[in-house]
Amino acid sequence: MTFRTRRSTLVVATTSAALVAAGLVATPAGATTDPDPSSFASGVTTKEVLRHLEALQDIADEHGGTRASGTPGYDASGDYVQGLLEDAGYDVERQPFDFVHTETIAATFLVGAAPVEVIVMEYSPSTAEGGVTAPLRALPADDPTPGCEPTDFDGSVAGTIVVVSRGVCAFGDKQAHATAAGAVGVLVSNNEPGPLVGTLGGPVEGAPAGGISQEDGVALRAQLAADPALPGTLDLRQLRENRTTFNLIAQTPHGDPDNVVMLGAHLDSVVEGPGINDNGTGSAGVLQTALELAWLGQPTQNAVRFAWWGAEESGLLGSLEYVASLDEAQLAQITGYLNFDMIGSPNYVIGVYDADQSTYQAPVAVPPGSESLEQVFTDYFDGTGQPWVDTEFSGRSDYQGFIEAGIPASGLFTGADDVKTEEEVALFGGTAGIPHDPNYHAAADDLANVDLKALKINSRAIAFATLSLATDPSPLDLTDNG
Repeated sequence: MTFRTRRSTLVVATTSAALVAAGLVATPAGATTDPDPSSFASGVTTKEVLRHLEALQDIADEHGGTRASGTPGYDASGDYVQGLLEDAGYDVERQPFDFVHTETIAATFLVGAAPVEVIVMEYSPSTAEGGVTAPLRALPADDPTPGCEPTDFDGSVAGTIVVVSRGVCAFGDKQAHATAAGAVGVLVSNNEPGPLVGTLGGPVEGAPAGGISQEDGVALRAQLAADPALPGTLDLRQLRENRTTFNLIAQTPHGDPDNVVMLGAHLDSVVEGPGINDNGTGSAGVLQTALELAWLGQPTQNAVRFAWWGAEESGLLGSLEYVASLDEAQLAQITGYLNFDMIGSPNYVIGVYDADQSTYQAPVAVPPGSESLEQVFTDYFDGTGQPWVDTEFSGRSDYQGFIEAGIPASGLFTGADDVKTEEEVALFGGTAGIPHDPNYHAAADDLANVDLKALKINSRAIAFATLSLATDPSPLDLTDNG
């Protein structure tokens, strides 16, 4: 399938007066044709997008260094976005929902008396204050499915803090199997350089669980080979409480409401930091596109809906809540969903969700039409001479709920904790052998943690794709995936 943009003629006379009254546009000066997506994209400047990031950084600085959902920093972030949208003329829906807020109180690990960095996994059970001291055990490092089967944990792990490698199955599966075998703690060592940030997927019982780096995992296994009786002390404690947060939704008053182009980004950070790359960048890019569309002065063929999701860092909760709130007819109105989660990583790649599975076999069902959305981005990059790579269409961000509902999806991603390759350096520059974002989910994910070139490239791609789809009366080939 080859994506071709099809231009339409605007019927300005019946809509422009209403738009002016709504405050969304100035009076169109005789506009009778669709605006050009490339020109629209070039109007999105790094300075404007950076202004939003600076505001989010200020908000985090004023609220304890975080913008996590359920905190005053998130509420202020929402107020900032909503205020700008309303100033531009949008009606903004604030959709509240309840969720379980988690926050780390303690995360320490001692091997003998020596400290080793550990990151508590989201939804981990807590140890008692002061932690648990127990013998250390390590599962074989060469297991192709480490800790993924109950039989991996024999009777020798009972009463121990067990070390298992990352890979193949979910962290929650490893924790559940270790708990069933009697372990009193679980440490998952990374299978690539750097620390390990993970989630158990939801509240669980049993052994507290944390992540350690690949380097520390290798060193720990060497120590255990020399001293099988080596003890460890693990102190992992989290606060868990019910809180309320919200999504923000805004839609153009013009365009076909039965053909809605939707795009979104999560607005929340992790508790540990201000979340300026993850995901201030995506939020800022979507926000600037929404503002530019309001200032454009021309209605579009299709309606455009913008979303800023809450509690993504708690398990994609805001976007899942939103999709669940729509009935069948409302879901059918959404032509496609574009997701933007981290678009300014400091050691970036320019990644496009691999809907056609030309590089990665998707672990989820890819809705028909998603290839067309992918090609909007890839054609744009090819046309501007911008290198790009596929990134796995995994469902591991806010497009998950949409694809589960059968809505086509695509998006952009500049990388998180995956390690940059020499091949990627040849395309994008940067440093091989370290993560795309060395400060992923950390306190140092601040304004200095953003590559402005990547931010510019992706912000303009967001604008281009949005207007291309908004001005196309039949934007998707729904047979492209079968």
